[in-house]
Amino acid sequence: MMLDDKERLRYSRHLLLKEVGEQGQLKLKNAHVAVIGCGGLGCPALFYLAASGIGSLTFVDDDQVELSNLQRQILYKVSHIGQAKSKAASKILASLNNSISLNPICTKLTADNIDTLLANADIVLDCSDNFKTRYLLNHYCFVQQKVLISGAAIATSGQVMCFDFRSDSPCYACIFPKVQKEENNNCDNFGVLSPLLGVIGAQQALLATNTVLGHHSGSYFASTEGLTLKQSVWKVSKNPECKVCAHEEKQ
Repeated sequence: MMLDDKERLRYSRHLLLKEVGEQGQLKLKNAHVAVIGCGGLGCPALFYLAASGIGSLTFVDDDQVELSNLQRQILYKVSHIGQAKSKAASKILASLNNSISLNPICTKLTADNIDTLLANADIVLDCSDNFKTRYLLNHYCFVQQKVLISGAAIATSGQVMCFDFRSDSPCYACIFPKVQKEENNNCDNFGVLSPLLGVIGAQQALLATNTVLGHHSGSYFASTEGLTLKQSVWKVSKNPECKVCAHEEKQ
């Protein structure tokens, strides 16, 4: 497979990079990334993945655009209010890059449909806003040995995590063990600094492209403080008592 003249022009700034080049751009073209949640994190992540030339994008969200979303969900416009987020996002992404495959899905991700929706994805971005979905994605990607890139932002702080289940890796539940009563802490009740979501969502997209290009592997945890721009990065290790990855390995 080769890039055509139009693609060479579109991705010319990538082709100038020795870290990408034509072979790297072909890797991006052949990649399939799934994004769960088309909100504050999913919007910038999808925008950059589409602009970068990820060949197939699946994105899942069952919500509709509301006026309060426009403070931070950069794919949407006033004219999109009342429309399904996945469908509205697809229109904007198609207008940005009409040479990639877009698969918008307006439904809630569940244990019953997750395998059907995500089976063909190489990398999964968790841009959701609730622990139930996060734990579901974590378990699924662990079992299916996919790369999971999880982002979160609330108030003035954000986090991005990468779990590379293609090899031995800790999981989301190692860092955030499941508790009996899960608190529903999200932007709806705590607020969030708008550009912070762009920072974290863009980092998720960057980790995804770096993974496709072969510049990133292994597990990664970074936190960003929106008021000071301070970023801290840690290597993460397995929790031997984890009820997901440690438990499954013992079966």
